[in-house]
Amino acid sequence: MSGATTTNLQDYLEADEVIDWHHPDILAQAKQLSFGQITSAAIAQRCFEWVRDNIFHSVDYQMNPVTCKASEVLRYETGYCYAKSHLLAALLRANGIPAGFCYQRLSIDDKGAPYSLHGFNAIYLEDIGWYRVDARGNREGVNAQFTPPIEQLAFTIQFSEEADFSTIFPKPSVGVVEALQAHSIWSEMLCNLPDISLEAAAKEGFFQ
Repeated sequence: MSGATTTNLQDYLEADEVIDWHHPDILAQAKQLSFGQITSAAIAQRCFEWVRDNIFHSVDYQMNPVTCKASEVLRYETGYCYAKSHLLAALLRANGIPAGFCYQRLSIDDKGAPYSLHGFNAIYLEDIGWYRVDARGNREGVNAQFTPPIEQLAFTIQFSEEADFSTIFPKPSVGVVEALQAHSIWSEMLCNLPDISLEAAAKEGFFQ
């Protein structure tokens, strides 16, 4: 997967206000998930599957509050796709595994407009390089898995105004973070999902 180089992997291990992997709860969960695992790929798979299956998608389960910071997602056990990607990145980084952020632009109702961003992750695996995974949570019609080197994401592109952006960002999208922080109730967030036009995305570096 293109979009990042091995020379700047340190950027994909950093902690910040949103990816607060130095938080003691994140460190404890990361240690628990890595216990008994020999390879970084095995740790990555366990972290991915744990977030996918144990953190409940805000809309699928109609859960509040709307979370953003990785430690918040862990505490409340719920989050939108973006927030779940924040937690997964934090758990991976706490285990010394580089992780970045990826985005797609998707139809909200699978019928065309309106559109919104969808967030997920890329993990740097030593044997294959960047590998994308989507921990948003499986449901009917969604079956995201960890099967490197074969990618099995939650969604595929169907319409001309949708996009599978190639850039792997070291930090979450500012627009996504602002949207999550602006709402506390899942239904309000659902009515105000972040989006970006293809033209704006090109200018802002979403296409590598």
